[in-house]
Amino acid sequence: MRILLVLAAFPLLTTFAPLELFSEPVPPERTTLRMTPVPLDERDPVRRQVGRLVYLGGWHIQSNDPRFGGVSAMHVDGGEVTALSDAGSVIRFRVGGAEASIAPIAAGPGRSAEKGDRDAEAMAVAGRRLWIAFEGANQVWRYGRRSWRRLASAAPPAMKRWSINSGSEAMLRLEDGRFLVFAEGAGRSGGTSAALLFDGDPAEEGTKATALRYRPPEGYRITDAALLPGGGMLFLNRRFAIPAGFTAKLTLMPPQALRRDSVLAGAEIAHLEAPVAADNMEALSVTREEGRTIVWIASDDNLNPIQRTLLLKFALAE
Repeated sequence: MRILLVLAAFPLLTTFAPLELFSEPVPPERTTLRMTPVPLDERDPVRRQVGRLVYLGGWHIQSNDPRFGGVSAMHVDGGEVTALSDAGSVIRFRVGGAEASIAPIAAGPGRSAEKGDRDAEAMAVAGRRLWIAFEGANQVWRYGRRSWRRLASAAPPAMKRWSINSGSEAMLRLEDGRFLVFAEGAGRSGGTSAALLFDGDPAEEGTKATALRYRPPEGYRITDAALLPGGGMLFLNRRFAIPAGFTAKLTLMPPQALRRDSVLAGAEIAHLEAPVAADNMEALSVTREEGRTIVWIASDDNLNPIQRTLLLKFALAE
């Protein structure tokens, strides 16, 4: 069965799905969710840890709404998830809730119904503002967090040559207001992919960018990144291989590494592979609960019924 699933998912390695999946679906009057709990390890249901991640719970999420899925980035705040679909939708729901709201990103490059125009792969949130990096267009847009009104947008020249299906994939807003934007890349240059360190807001025209490189674990590509309390950086990296299917590695880089090296890399802290719950892991968010650092990871089902939308919750062990 795993071989069949892997073969079915093989064309989706660069988060591509058939164009007909992105035609205008007819939404239901009310979007409902079914959040089915999943064990960390299907062979050992009492297992609670993988690497430095302590499992707090996880769900396989299904919906009656054909627009639900394709989660490529997310922000979790107070138990509410704001997720971006790579088909150009904003998905909001509460963890454990039975309903969701789904709406197109109202402003962005091109047409909202076209995946190539509104392929939203990365998000950063700070205060009342949020930023989205669009992979197909290699643009960064800034919005009002509540209104979703466009505040600024730019197509940074340094991102111009990033390819359509392996361009801007992850983004971090650092504590000092600088930004890191990562290309998914193909890992051709010594196993590294492109990254840019912006002196300020990349959605503002003319913001200076310094070219860096990112080194994922061998055979993996970056799919998201999140900032830890204290400035450390978490990187989510994904691989697809036969017969293993989708696996993911989470790596951690201390803040001082950004100052001393132009090649960014983290130390592995967790490896998600079967029988541990894993799919096409693409979205990462970090929160704080009762003094603990909480790591949320979600998968992109590529709007393909043979894949799953998983939402996993972990505490980061010190």
